[in-house]
Order: sequence, then structure tokens, then C-alpha cells
Amino acid sequence: MATVEELRGEYDEHARAYDEDYPKTPNSILETQLLTSALGDCTGYTVLDLGGGTGVRAREAIDFGAAAVDVVDISPEMLSNGRSSIADLGSRYGDRIGWHEADVAKPLDHLPLRGGPGSYDLVMANWVMDHAASIADLEGMWRNVATYLKPGGRYVGVRSGDPYAPCVVQGKYGVKYEDWKPVPGGVLFRYVVGTINIEASSWEVSYSGSTEMHEKFGLGEVEIEPCENTDVVKKDPEFWKLFLENPSMVVVKARKMTSG
Repeated sequence: MATVEELRGEYDEHARAYDEDYPKTPNSILETQLLTSALGDCTGYTVLDLGGGTGVRAREAIDFGAAAVDVVDISPEMLSNGRSSIADLGSRYGDRIGWHEADVAKPLDHLPLRGGPGSYDLVMANWVMDHAASIADLEGMWRNVATYLKPGGRYVGVRSGDPYAPCVVQGKYGVKYEDWKPVPGGVLFRYVVGTINIEASSWEVSYSGSTEMHEKFGLGEVEIEPCENTDVVKKDPEFWKLFLENPSMVVVKARKMTSG
């Protein structure tokens, strides 16, 4: 698996293309509609966005009513592009989004976050768990989710479904996986979107649909957001048939059940 420095370099290299290429893909359109449904009303929320990149989903959370969002990401270029984007969009987002560079698999107590442990209404982790270099790193990410959520707070995240799904083997929906390397407990691969080519990982404890990690860190009410309910799938179910037969992407939501 790529080291933290290598992963940072790959995202720095592709930071601008990421916001230009990925949103045009059918995969991104479906993801956005799934997240819109999963997030729902965020009125007054304080949000922590782990692996939030350029803040696309942070802006959406504010659009849905969130009061403030802290974005944490490993790539300074992604964060810089995010700051530039909100500057171009005027005062709507202003200082309501905080930008923080860090490895979200490690403790975040050195960051000047708006909230402390147990204070966030919502924690998002979109795709970032598909960059965990090991099960230990994956657990570190889940630990941060649990640490910063308040009791009863909500978790929403995007992860890989089946990393060998025919739809990503073919790249039908704009995202292609290649160069698979099985490792104990999971698989490493590269994902390709247009000019973007970045190493990723998927761990069986996640892509199998197991709730082991959620339960280990005190999260319950785990649900998968149904793709069949999205407008894009309803409009052309035949186009999405390959995806629906074996989804390569899953949007998961859960809730922190304890204060521990």
C-alpha cells in the first residue's frame, strides 16, 4: 500500500482534476443523490468531514443546514483548492468551513478543530476508508469517527462495495479499478477516473457488508442507502442494471449509540 507521503503526493498531483473529472461521471451523480438522501436535514449541525478533500460534501452539508464543518484531509493541494473554491463562491460558506491537514487514521487532538471529542452532530468519511493502509489504520479512522461524534450523533460515509464488481472492471460508470493485489484481509488496487490514477485499498471487513467495525466503536442503526430510490436510477434502470447487480459503491449511515 502507498505510504502516507505517496498518497499525499498522488492527491496533490490530481487535486484539480479530481474536482473537474469526477463530478461528470455517472458514478458521481449517483453518489451525490445517495448522499443527499442519507444526509437529509442538517440544520444547526456541527460536522466533521474526514478525508473531505476540496470540501464538496462539506459545502453540501452547509446547503442542507449545517452551521459549520471541519474538513480534515492529508493533501494540502486538495485543501488549498477547497479554500479557493469557497472564495470564488462568495460569502455563503465563508468561515463556516475550517480546513485542517492531517492523517485521519491517526489521533486528531493536535488540530484546532471547532469541536472536541464527543461534540459533533455528524461525522462524514467519504471514500477515505478505501485508503487505509492496514486494518490498524482502518480502526484508527473508525476510532476518530466514534471519538468525535456526540452520543446519538450521525455517521454518513461512502465506501467501495465489491472491489471486483464488473462495473468497475469495465469502468462503465466513469470509475475503473485495475492492478488488483490481494493482501491478507483485503485487496489493493488503483482507481482511474479520467486522468486520475490513485492507489486505494478495500478491506473485507468493510466490503463484505459486515457491521463489525461499527459495533466495535459503538455505532448502531447501520443502514445502506438504497440506490433504487435515486432519481438517476429510476430514470434509466436498464443503464444501471450492471451496478445494481453488484454495486461497486455503498453509502452507509449509522448512529453513535453510547458515550464510550
